[in-house]
Amino acid sequence: MTEGVRDGELPDDLTAAEAGMWQAFRNGSVYDLSSGDVQVDDPHGGHPWGPERTVRARIVCWLLLDGPPALAGRVPALKLAGLRITGALDLAGGTVTPYVELRGCRFDDEVLLPEAHFTTVRLVDCAVPRLEAARVRTEGDLHLPRCRFLAGIRLTDAHIGTDLLLNQAVVYRDRSGRSIAADGLTVGQDLQAELLESYGELSLRSAKVGVSLSLRGARLRNPHGRFALNAPQLTVGRTLYLTPAGVGGPWQSGTTPARGTRIQRFECQGRIRLDDGRFGDAVDLERARFTFTDDQELSLRRVQAPELRFLGEEPQRGRVVLSGARTVNLVDGAASWPGPGRLHMGGFVYENLVPQGRFPLTRRLDWVAAATAEYNPEPYERLATVLRAAGEDEDAREVQLAKQRRRRETLPVAAKFWGYAQDLTVAYGYRPGRAAVWMAVLWAAGTLAFAHAPHPPMGSGGHPVWDPALFVLDLLLPVIDLGQAGQWRLSGGWQWAAAAMILLGWILATTVAAGATRLLRRG
Repeated sequence: MTEGVRDGELPDDLTAAEAGMWQAFRNGSVYDLSSGDVQVDDPHGGHPWGPERTVRARIVCWLLLDGPPALAGRVPALKLAGLRITGALDLAGGTVTPYVELRGCRFDDEVLLPEAHFTTVRLVDCAVPRLEAARVRTEGDLHLPRCRFLAGIRLTDAHIGTDLLLNQAVVYRDRSGRSIAADGLTVGQDLQAELLESYGELSLRSAKVGVSLSLRGARLRNPHGRFALNAPQLTVGRTLYLTPAGVGGPWQSGTTPARGTRIQRFECQGRIRLDDGRFGDAVDLERARFTFTDDQELSLRRVQAPELRFLGEEPQRGRVVLSGARTVNLVDGAASWPGPGRLHMGGFVYENLVPQGRFPLTRRLDWVAAATAEYNPEPYERLATVLRAAGEDEDAREVQLAKQRRRRETLPVAAKFWGYAQDLTVAYGYRPGRAAVWMAVLWAAGTLAFAHAPHPPMGSGGHPVWDPALFVLDLLLPVIDLGQAGQWRLSGGWQWAAAAMILLGWILATTVAAGATRLLRRG
């Protein structure tokens, strides 16, 4: 039999379907056993496929690992369509040189590819109980679009030379609760999992993607497990897309769907962890929808990306954590952020704000307040710095004022009273024009009052002419001596009025000095 294979002859024990597959392999042509009936040919349906379209997995392995030579002028390739493959397809540790493409096929047992080496593998719209492919290597692509995996995919430490495609795949969890276990995965170019349906944990810990990782329109569901997407220390050369995709017609990844195309958002039920991720261009969450329980979160701790597009729907429950994250441009919307107590931004650094839609300063201050259940000056300082760098000095002062008011609530009673005095008079120094207004009001009121005060001179010697306006001004200015306050003897209630003017003058001067010091420190 072996000699016959070397000569290109058919082995003796092949079925008719296997013999046809054998000859098609030598010819490099597609071997299609589809019936032409869409329902019958559906690999995910319940219609039985008989022996006329069934081949054994060991014959497929034989072809791929030690198959016959190609016909003259042809390149051997395994191209199957509409076949049922019985038994476990076990290529573990093997080196497969021929091109492999299976479309609309049905596997009875799992596909075992650990530590195998391929050029390119394409399984399109196939029904596979499980794909076990830890440490598999491909020189080209690994395509698994529209396939269904009933017990998960394992791609741990796999190395894909160019693209990994999982578009429209449906993957159910394995016994450990993972739908796709791809920790340590390396993809040379793009990892596309658009419109993916994942029922379990999608694990990409320490994975590396050379260009972009697209989960456009994907639906990740693992509401009761640890994570729906578990991808700490993920490295992506360009952009991570958790954005909408077009449904129901052809479209190109990354382009705007044609008018009338139905849009499917990225949706996630369960916790997402992207901690310590590194992204060359952006993390894009446009129109993403998150469904969390109270103890679940979208975790972006210590993520680094030039741009963070936080434009999804506001999660109604759970938390968003940006602690230690760094980005240059924060592109966001007022309606995307969660409410008080559900946003954590300690150490979050951003350099520019690029709001989409109306995002007034009052809402921005609410955003900062939501991130600080207990007073923390850092988010206020960061916002003020960014606004000041953008030339929004007035808004920056408002942020600093809001910080002082928030801080005041944590102070003891005496310090809180002093804070109210500073706020009322000069707004902690951030509205210095108030000092002049208060001075003018006190001066005018005092002048009107003391114009009616009896004012005998202190001594019989020379004294200036009584001028209530200068007298009140001399009381209000604690440092400057205008030669009025010590020249007249007041009695009764007028003494108390003069003392009140002196006290108010000192308070006003002290708060102005405190505010000026704060502003100079800022400068």
